[in-house]
Amino acid sequence: MNKDKIFKLAKGFRGRAKNCIRIARERVEKALQYSYRDRRNKKRDMRSLWIERINAGTRLHGVNYSTFMHGLMKENVQLNRKVLSELSMHEPYSFKALVDISRNAFPGNKIPKEGISA
Repeated sequence: MNKDKIFKLAKGFRGRAKNCIRIARERVEKALQYSYRDRRNKKRDMRSLWIERINAGTRLHGVNYSTFMHGLMKENVQLNRKVLSELSMHEPYSFKALVDISRNAFPGNKIPKEGISA
């Protein structure tokens, strides 16, 4: 890359990394490596976030994440984790219906007794 392209990519860096070509080249190369890596890690992080949200929603109804997903799989409910996490946050009644479907499909998902927190 020529000097102009390096400085254009280094815009916004701090200190000599934005105006000294030798340092700017190193910092830009490292930034491009980070951006390549993190485009893949972003997908992993989002999936993990969806799983956390689904788990939080299912535990409100006395079921954990793994048994909920297993029950949905046995009932052949083919909703992905992104949609399930959106339902758990924004549509609690629809999500409760899915929890009930999962609970009926998998005998390990018992309805908790009154007075006992799950």
